[in-house]
Amino acid sequence: MKCPFCGDADTQVIDSRVNDEGNAIRRRRKCGVCDKRFTTYETAELMMPQVVKSNGTREAFDREKLRLSFTRALHKRPVPTEYVDRALDRISQKLLSLGEREVPTRVLGESVMHELKLMDKVAYIRFASVYRSFSDVDDFNEAIREL
Repeated sequence: MKCPFCGDADTQVIDSRVNDEGNAIRRRRKCGVCDKRFTTYETAELMMPQVVKSNGTREAFDREKLRLSFTRALHKRPVPTEYVDRALDRISQKLLSLGEREVPTRVLGESVMHELKLMDKVAYIRFASVYRSFSDVDDFNEAIREL
């Protein structure tokens, strides 16, 4: 680790501690050249997979875009924001646990439908109608029967 004061690479760790949340390590360091001390933090870097759209294009996973899907489906529904946040956390965790570099949008869509089904049936039907491209009333009836 280079010293932020003099730029020399000769630094040593004096003290290491895990932070209160347990997700980072705080290290006190001392420069061997200028004797100044500084702190560094070590955390795990998790890479979300790329999303492969149905037309074959790829884009970065966007949590806010996923949140917008929930927001549209839950418009004027009595569902607390905390429920959406927890659902987003579960979907993100599921994607990370897959260990894949790419994931099809179908996986995201099905995950959103699963979460909405648990949260609010009306929001589930709203999302399903767009996601599954309902063409007539029979499609709505079929989805409602599935619930």
